Amino acid sequence: MGMSYIFYFILLLIIPIWAQFKLKRTYGKYSKVRSTSGHTGAQVARTILDANGLQNIKVVESRGMLSDHYNPLTKTVALSSHNYHEASVAGTAVAAHEVGHAIQDAEDYSFLRLRHRMVPIVNISSNMSWVFIMIGFFSAWSGALLIGIILLAASVVFQLVTLPVEFNASSRAMDQLLSNNIIRNEEERHAKKVLSAAAMTYVAATAVAVLELARLILIYTSMNRS
Repeated sequence: MGMSYIFYFILLLIIPIWAQFKLKRTYGKYSKVRSTSGHTGAQVARTILDANGLQNIKVVESRGMLSDHYNPLTKTVALSSHNYHEASVAGTAVAAHEVGHAIQDAEDYSFLRLRHRMVPIVNISSNMSWVFIMIGFFSAWSGALLIGIILLAASVVFQLVTLPVEFNASSRAMDQLLSNNIIRNEEERHAKKVLSAAAMTYVAATAVAVLELARLILIYTSMNRS
């Protein structure tokens, strides 16, 4: 049993580390490859936004590496400094992906809307879940553990809902890059590699969350049997 737990925790560590390593390696490689269009990430984002009638969405620079995101409240696409200023294949792919989220927002994409509605719930449940889980562990009170599991399950559902949001944004990104003639030839394959590596970080986070939830459910079941 001891060895199985050690293997389990090693697995929990390796999965997200591997996903982050793959993303950084892939992004690092293609951030050095100049795009044939010569457009910076900011220009790519603006081109796609305007082509979709989203002139109201702002494109701004954000601090930090890979800090790129779309903010539905302020209606802004924020790109990290390198992606904002440089004309690279990686920056092009990332910018298009974030604009993909803006298009989702404009079209009222169901999974994106659900994820936004879940945010305040998950912010509370994710913090409170481990309080009840720890109480359940130290007091051997299965009721507290069950409450913790239910609260943690909300975070797992949030992770699961995030997956279609991210994959759909990447799909939209590729469609927009091709339809607006922003990428050509080999760049399509390279852009897909960047987007796939980014998506794997979400898959890894979801896998870890599901595994941990399953482990806690097994512990709860064991406590009730004994």
